[in-house]
Amino acid sequence: MAVCYSVSAIAIVSTFLTIFSLSLFLNSNTKLFNEVSLLGTNECDIYKGSWVFDDSYPLYNSSTCPFIGDTRDCQKNGRLDKEYLKYRWQPYGCNLPRFNGTELLLKYKGKRIMFVGDSLGQNQWYSLASMLHVSQPQAKYIVDRNGRHYTFTIPEYNIWLLYLGNPLIVDIATNKGSRVLKIDSISSGNVWKQMDVLVFDTWHWWNRTGTRQTWNIIQEGNTTYKDMDRLELYEKAINTWAKWADSNLNSTKTKAFFQGVSPDHKECEGKTRPLQSIGGLYPGQIELENALKTMSNSIVRLINITSLSQYRADGHQSVYSYNHMDCLHWCLPGVPDTWNQLLYHLLIS
Repeated sequence: MAVCYSVSAIAIVSTFLTIFSLSLFLNSNTKLFNEVSLLGTNECDIYKGSWVFDDSYPLYNSSTCPFIGDTRDCQKNGRLDKEYLKYRWQPYGCNLPRFNGTELLLKYKGKRIMFVGDSLGQNQWYSLASMLHVSQPQAKYIVDRNGRHYTFTIPEYNIWLLYLGNPLIVDIATNKGSRVLKIDSISSGNVWKQMDVLVFDTWHWWNRTGTRQTWNIIQEGNTTYKDMDRLELYEKAINTWAKWADSNLNSTKTKAFFQGVSPDHKECEGKTRPLQSIGGLYPGQIELENALKTMSNSIVRLINITSLSQYRADGHQSVYSYNHMDCLHWCLPGVPDTWNQLLYHLLIS
């Protein structure tokens, strides 16, 4: 529906925008702040809202994205209900722009966008690759998956979408057959610095124990530990990364984001619609936000997807996974599409 504004109203808005821009300049040292809404006011926090039913969703049909395969396609794996596909995140007081893949392809033509982290980053990579593909379905695309390195590119736009599996962000080295977690060391940074957009995530691998744990010993400086409180360990790693980002990322070259913790759910089987309420703060949330606040360089922005994703127990792969119950990863289409809609908003605004 078209809306008409009077000349006086436009003048008021113009004056407000001028004052708002000046206030942002004067407060440029602020580390974390509410994202600017489409109407040009910072009164709207895009991470506070609700899931609303929208019959125009999902943004794509998984059958048109053959590279997803059986990995995250819950419909292909036998899920019959479809209501979970129809929910859109609606912030209170403002609207997110609908994802426009063509606009993103044009704006980031010749650019490299990389997700770095665990399999939730991979989940988001599949989602964004699908969203870009369906925006230009006739355009040739190339997908390459080699170990923990995934690449999706559309040659016509020379845009590269990459995923680099690095679940802990910090280094693991082998010493005399022992896997050493170097909690204060990052050696992958030279690859990261070549990217135009970086999206980091980490959390769930820090809680692994027994045979699923990926290290035998922890090293910090010249001190070694057999084990440590996992939340403390995670916090140390996040702070190591924050120091690296502060010293190495250049805002004129790279847009950098840290994805909030993607929540798992104790029970997800049989859930068909969003939860009505959620518990308190999810583990890792505060530690991540505190690490970002310590940074002197405000280049990195938090994509705070934790709370909004906590409502979506219905969006997990559940029994429609490989051959086990999965209340960690997400169906596609699904919740990661909203994460990418938030990323898209931050990239084009």
